[in-house]
Amino acid sequence: MPEVAAAKPAKVTVGAEDLRALVAGIFAARGVSAADSEAVADALVWANLRGVDSHGVSRVPRYLELFDKGESVPDAAVTVERPRAAIAIVDAHAAPGPVAMNRAADEAMAGARECGIGWASVRGTVHTGAIGYYASRIADAGMAAVGVVAGVPNMAYAGAKGAAVATSPLAVAVPAGKHELVLLDMATAVMALGRIAQLKAAGKELPPGVALTAEGEPTTDPALAKVPTPVGGAKGAGMSLVFEMLASGLAANPIVPSFHSGSKEGRRHRQNGFLLAIDVAAFLPLDEFTATIDETVDAIKSLPPAAGTTEILIPGERGRHTARERAAAGVPLGQKVWRELTGIAAKLDVPVPATAG
Repeated sequence: MPEVAAAKPAKVTVGAEDLRALVAGIFAARGVSAADSEAVADALVWANLRGVDSHGVSRVPRYLELFDKGESVPDAAVTVERPRAAIAIVDAHAAPGPVAMNRAADEAMAGARECGIGWASVRGTVHTGAIGYYASRIADAGMAAVGVVAGVPNMAYAGAKGAAVATSPLAVAVPAGKHELVLLDMATAVMALGRIAQLKAAGKELPPGVALTAEGEPTTDPALAKVPTPVGGAKGAGMSLVFEMLASGLAANPIVPSFHSGSKEGRRHRQNGFLLAIDVAAFLPLDEFTATIDETVDAIKSLPPAAGTTEILIPGERGRHTARERAAAGVPLGQKVWRELTGIAAKLDVPVPATAG
């Protein structure tokens, strides 16, 4: 009887540290400094660890494509202006998003230590990865954080046809005491384009109401989905619009009006953002504040669960559960993503780690 070939595993599993080293090596080989390469790798792997694979290492080919197109600069020298003690304007000069956003987090925290509150605007970067990563860094320092990113329009706006505003993400991070930090990390779209692309690659249908075709018609076919819909309809669209006004307006680098002017420059990939750091200790003792956060978390988690619910989750909790599992067992990657990463590594002579599948 002929032997039946074993099915190929759907995923390969890579240790988190090995994956960081691989990604950092790829960026270093493309001219990014060692420190900045590690920063990019840490931000991307952080997203994978938390189960946000659409913003993780699958983005590496896109980052390199931006280098090739000249839309991102591997060795860009990020500069900072301080018009006032609590305000920093971080000019990315097209540096990779994690490089610029990490600098903004540092500048926002420096302003907060001096003034109680620190604001850092980021001008002219590219894909930033998961905004929650930078807000978490600030919260880990005992501060509260708010972060927003604005980009080139790719999402619908209530009453308008086609892509009108961006799937601008929002993150809010709050330090706790006995509990881990509370982290709200969300896009203003029902489903981000990266997740839609994942479902397309997996051959899966989209849920109803998450995307439109290029002609503006609702679709559940990921191959036809071109424009995500805003969460909450007009509410999500309005959030994206005001995020653009704050992130791009205060950085003096408007994206939405430039995009809708129809010019080639207006359609170029770019992002702006801001991070707000709040030094809790400037308001009240940190342990008093974190005790209040703990009490609030306890109050929510002690509520009677609805039918079918086994655990009431606080923002960020599901991601932490996933991060613990993946830190122990490794990060699962799709075959296509792994082929792309290893193919890039081979061309750049970057060592490839062993996998568990």
